[in-house]
Amino acid sequence: MSNSVIKGAGYVLVHVPGMLIDHGTTQTTERVVNPDSEYLKELPAHIRSYEACVAYPPNQTYIGNLPIEDLAGFEMPWADKAVEKASRYGQFGEIMPEAEFILLMQICDAFDLLHLSKGFVSAHRAEIEAHTLMTEEILALLKEGVDADDIKHFVEEEGAEEITYEDKVVGYVRRAHDVDANLSAHVMFENLVAKASGVLSILHLLKNSGIDPAEVEYVIDASEEACGDMNQRGGGNFAKAEAEVVGLVNATGSDTRSFCAGPAHAMVEAASLVKAGAYKNVVVVGGGCSAKLGMNGKDHLKKGLPILEDCLGGFAILISENDGISPEINLGVLGRHTVGTGAAPQKVIESLVTNPLGANGMKITDVDKFSAEMQNPDITKPAGAGDVPESNYKMIAALGVKLGQLERTDIPSFIVEHGLKGFAPTQGHVPSGVPYVGYCRKSIMEGKTKNAMIIGKGSLFLGRMTNLFDGVSFLIQANTKAETATSAISEEEVKGMIAKAMKEFAASMLSE
Repeated sequence: MSNSVIKGAGYVLVHVPGMLIDHGTTQTTERVVNPDSEYLKELPAHIRSYEACVAYPPNQTYIGNLPIEDLAGFEMPWADKAVEKASRYGQFGEIMPEAEFILLMQICDAFDLLHLSKGFVSAHRAEIEAHTLMTEEILALLKEGVDADDIKHFVEEEGAEEITYEDKVVGYVRRAHDVDANLSAHVMFENLVAKASGVLSILHLLKNSGIDPAEVEYVIDASEEACGDMNQRGGGNFAKAEAEVVGLVNATGSDTRSFCAGPAHAMVEAASLVKAGAYKNVVVVGGGCSAKLGMNGKDHLKKGLPILEDCLGGFAILISENDGISPEINLGVLGRHTVGTGAAPQKVIESLVTNPLGANGMKITDVDKFSAEMQNPDITKPAGAGDVPESNYKMIAALGVKLGQLERTDIPSFIVEHGLKGFAPTQGHVPSGVPYVGYCRKSIMEGKTKNAMIIGKGSLFLGRMTNLFDGVSFLIQANTKAETATSAISEEEVKGMIAKAMKEFAASMLSE
């Protein structure tokens, strides 16, 4: 059976300063435990404009406008840097402004839970209608809006979640059940955020890959939210809900969850389903997480930085049958953090990197690029977490030294040559390996690299069910089907060889 291939990718960011202030967990918790805190008072002065968000170098890298190599050329910190002629749209996706996204959330509401003011809808309708990826079918789901009295009633008397834009309440999300905490207004807000950003990611994937939506047969959602009710908290299904909005009429789907490692698990599952012949085209998608907005805001503010976690993130990747051209997912090189692996950093990297490579006769230097926890260090370093991708590369290199594959003096050059600068928002699952898949596909297709290892890692102990860590990795490589086809002897060539041999045999018989 041929390996499945990566046919395309879509990456989106959504600048949501209003949601950062109102719905980020750091901010909502602070309002409960310390409502008069200096942090909350100073927060609005540290919010970036949309223009500054778009020009921010890691954001331009995420959507495909600024190559990772060029990002490395910007001296850190990046918070005060700007990309000249930065664009909202990139080769992989876009950075959507908040007003349009709020309208997209309303479009994605299937149960009449999200309502916006008539004035807000009329003021911004033309913006979402001008979006080239919004079809007539999608735009037909947009409602006209409600009166201010309706918003006031639900927010003040029904416990609805406010939707604010530029410091004004422009709508609300109401609860979906009177007593079910899993259908509360707060949860429904977070789920609509995840669904809408997932929808936007799939729309860009469809555009970038050129696939007919009707040809997509399965969708796997790998975000970190969970939809369900009191009888099945995480029953799902985000995947099918997103497929419905974008018109994947022949698709079914399901959700995969494993905290930050979820996308890597989903990629392996998608590749396996395609290779097995169950489905021809599978989409892996992950929407954004409103709870993580401004997660490290206090640390950023203390250091005089803007609140850098002001964007939702999203991605979508298409896995398809082997076309003889696109990069393959090699399921023979899979890393697994097993139950018995443990949480020691060395053991984790062994299980995810050196063990699967060694089992296939490969060294760490045989992998052109490693993509592991691609969190933007501009966000994590001020919060005391350091440069997370670089820490992974140091550990991989150290194991290479231990295995005799590198000299100790080679570690700095290994990090530069085989590592990547982190550029993804701290949206939990989003940074975990998959942000590089779009660039990886492009690099391999252009012949600049031959392969890359995608590494997803997750913290299962956050769910309070186990203290175990988690992780999975897989190898993306240049397509081998074309090489096999050109090196093999065709049927016509075989017939010709037989015919020639028979003529030579007949001639030899006559000569006798």
